[in-house]
Amino acid sequence: MAKTKTELAIIPSEIIANKIYIFRGHRVMIDSDLAQLYDVEIKNLTRQVRRNIDRFPEDFMFQLTSGEFDSLRCHFVTLKKNRGQHRKYLPYVFTEQGVAMLSSVLRSKRAVQVNIQIMRTFTKIRELLATNEVLRKKIEAMESKYDQKFKVVFDVIKKLISEDKKPKTQIGFEIRKKK
Repeated sequence: MAKTKTELAIIPSEIIANKIYIFRGHRVMIDSDLAQLYDVEIKNLTRQVRRNIDRFPEDFMFQLTSGEFDSLRCHFVTLKKNRGQHRKYLPYVFTEQGVAMLSSVLRSKRAVQVNIQIMRTFTKIRELLATNEVLRKKIEAMESKYDQKFKVVFDVIKKLISEDKKPKTQIGFEIRKKK
């Protein structure tokens, strides 16, 4: 049964946003995640990219180093134990412009629909970052106008909007040994 246009477009922005990483100062998506979203095999995606390599300059796409790939694997268990179940080559990552170029290379309806959603997600992320920066500047301007009475309030607000990420607490059960 063929999927309709609306069924193709149903990939929540949160799923896409969770597949955006930062490498070398760029927001990027990994080839395996893109292949999954486009519903194609990684080898087919990379084959199409290699056939059209002139469309992907280094600011659109680059290959991760082994160190970068190892740091990515530390966050997510990506290797399986069986032979042939892991990547033989270092992954390619695509910047926002590279992802946009992929739709012209892949040429499927799904690729176009997924790319539209990815571009919207990148735009939302940019808007959120800009809003946070504007808010920070406004608070600093207000802080300089008012006296020390509001210093505590401003300190709390700064902590709430700061970009420092707190470490996540572990989820699960802790087994305690009986004494």
